[in-house]
Amino acid sequence: MCRCCLNLTDGEGLGWACRHGEQRLAVVVPISYSIGGEGLHRLIVTYKREADRSVPQAVAALAQVCERFLVAHEPCVASAAGLKGVFDRVTTVPSADPMRDLHHPLRRIVGEVCEATRGRYERLLVRSDSVAIPRVYDPARYVPTRRLAGESVLVVDDMWTSGASAQSAAGALLAAGARCVAAVVLARHLNRSWHNNDASLRALQRLGFSYERCVLCA
Repeated sequence: MCRCCLNLTDGEGLGWACRHGEQRLAVVVPISYSIGGEGLHRLIVTYKREADRSVPQAVAALAQVCERFLVAHEPCVASAAGLKGVFDRVTTVPSADPMRDLHHPLRRIVGEVCEATRGRYERLLVRSDSVAIPRVYDPARYVPTRRLAGESVLVVDDMWTSGASAQSAAGALLAAGARCVAAVVLARHLNRSWHNNDASLRALQRLGFSYERCVLCA
């Protein structure tokens, strides 16, 4: 596995995207894998569809996943980032569409629904006018809403593919004065058909998933 994002690899160390990209996050912790076309992936795709009647149920389910995981394991993430306790502030990665970002369901989950984060949630970044190139690190795509006086920040994102958006967000937050930035992502996206992923995923599934452990404390 990639030691940064837990992508499945054929060797040790960093996966291709993390090896060729910038590393600004102190630690990245996916809650689970999102396998293309399967349960968690379908849930994340659904919760963004404003016209889908299943959106409220998808939002509630993802909020429960986020809440339950962070209550148990935010201290693990903070410790791995060199902190004690929990993070000072919690934020989300802005949507690529500035208008959609105002009402993005992830902001509602982290800033309103999850008791573990809503008291510390703040919209610390907004999209800039810079044209974002997919899968390319570019902190200029985000503008901090204020200076950060050495505060620690936990970024919550829904899906990790290349990691360029989350790493760019971290770069912008650090430039604004954050002491450290870490990320918890609801899902690390994988395709079962890629290389040996199917065999690796089947082996992992035999271990089972438990909220009692995370990739840092397992």
